[in-house]
Amino acid sequence: MTFSILAGLFGGLGLFLLGMRLMTKGLRNAAGPALRKILSNWTKTPFRGLFSGFMITALVQSSSAITVAVIGFVNAGLMSMAQSVGVIFGSNIGTTVTGWIVAAVGVSVKVKALALPLIGIGALLRLTGANTRRKYIGDALTGFGIFFLGIEILQSSFHSVESSINLAAFTFGNVFDIVIFVFIGFLLTLLMQSSSAAMALVLTAAMSGIVTMESAAAAVIGTNIGTTTTALFSVIGATFNAKKVAAAHIIFNLGTGIIALFLIPVFLLVSQSFDFNMAASLAIFHTSFNLLGVCVFLPFTGQLVSFLDRHIGREMAELGKPRYLDSNTLKTPTFAMDALFMELGSLGEAARLVGQKAITSKFRHKDFIKDKAALDNLILAIKKYCVKMQHLDLPESVADKLPKALRVVQYFQKLITIVDDVSKDHALLNHQIPGTAAATARNFRREIRDILNVAHTPCAPEFAELEKLLKDLHVHYNELKEALLRLGAQGRIDLNQMVALLDYYSRMRVMCEQAAKGTTHWAMIRDIDITCSTATENNDYAWKPKE
Repeated sequence: MTFSILAGLFGGLGLFLLGMRLMTKGLRNAAGPALRKILSNWTKTPFRGLFSGFMITALVQSSSAITVAVIGFVNAGLMSMAQSVGVIFGSNIGTTVTGWIVAAVGVSVKVKALALPLIGIGALLRLTGANTRRKYIGDALTGFGIFFLGIEILQSSFHSVESSINLAAFTFGNVFDIVIFVFIGFLLTLLMQSSSAAMALVLTAAMSGIVTMESAAAAVIGTNIGTTTTALFSVIGATFNAKKVAAAHIIFNLGTGIIALFLIPVFLLVSQSFDFNMAASLAIFHTSFNLLGVCVFLPFTGQLVSFLDRHIGREMAELGKPRYLDSNTLKTPTFAMDALFMELGSLGEAARLVGQKAITSKFRHKDFIKDKAALDNLILAIKKYCVKMQHLDLPESVADKLPKALRVVQYFQKLITIVDDVSKDHALLNHQIPGTAAATARNFRREIRDILNVAHTPCAPEFAELEKLLKDLHVHYNELKEALLRLGAQGRIDLNQMVALLDYYSRMRVMCEQAAKGTTHWAMIRDIDITCSTATENNDYAWKPKE
């Protein structure tokens, strides 16, 4: 008897968690492009962010997925911290939808009649979906069905243990009793890494009569606080932007939890006044204290953002350390590509700067060894991130961009290799050129600097002329080459010096071409309108907001 009860509890919990995972992953992947569009277009103010966060979390059934998406958007410069805080607030309200689903299913729906058709339809869509969005919808429907089956098995198992395990013995005689059930809710969320799953488990236990209304209310508060552990674990070693978003999430949930603790007596009085079933009452309680938390925190969004900026600080550039690559964004391929795009842009800036320094110092810049080591580390980190992305179930739109991203890395890596080779091969080169050829060489170097400057600002109108500038550079290189050959033929410069100068300026031209090609192909990875959405003349035609 005991074995069958335990088997039912663990089996039901396993189905329950598997269903939540399938449902969340399927909905997140199916809504990937739409999720990106909504977050970029409907979060201009904290109020609109609040609504967007609620709607998307209610759809995807995972506040963690929304937190990851928000981190990706803040990292990509497409969302400010103030906007992200509104989305985080809204996502907390969105998680309350799980409670309403459990309350509705547990009271008025015959679970198997709903679950089995969903599993069958979902499996059919998955098998026939190939690489379309239909397979993700199939995963989501299958997940819903398994989720509902898990609820039914858990309810049955809880009814079996109700007589032998009576958690209702913990009465609310003192603060310690409240803390026990808050901790139980917190621990459930910590272990399952899903507040929605923990909330559904608490409601299922409450509907089965295994816990009292008071105990369940305290456990619900615990699940709300427990969801912060997911955010806390996810930002270990992450970017500062990720830490700020997670900190906003933690502050809001802790503050809301404290408010909810004081509301338990009020909740009990109200629930006794209306003839609601236990699950519906708990769902109302969960929704109410989250709404109240939003009302308290939303007016102070600006102050909260300022607090986070002061205490967590701004993103500081560190040698060789990625600024935008974050393991959290790998959970959503669309946002992983956004992070990769931004990191490639940062790599391009650093590589072009190395090229500029090389030209002005005749490839003898004192910081080159340090810069090269940093860029080598950054390139390695980018390649490792790309490998991780390759192992994901990437939608076609993202999979098509990954080879382009690797191509960009190769262009910038070759630029650095050229600078390294020239600095070694021509360390003692005599740069003195007689006659008019000196002016030709000087103009050629200036032209390369100008091209690197244009490549540095892809949102500037001049960027469209980059291909023409490269063609002109090739013409001027041929003119310089002819001038050097003429000087050598006339005996005005040593032949060895002539050969070295030809090689020197040839590699300089190739270096410039690699920088321009890298930037051009990088700009093609993402819609230029999105890339330059914040660019103005006052912002130096920047492809990201000023920090």
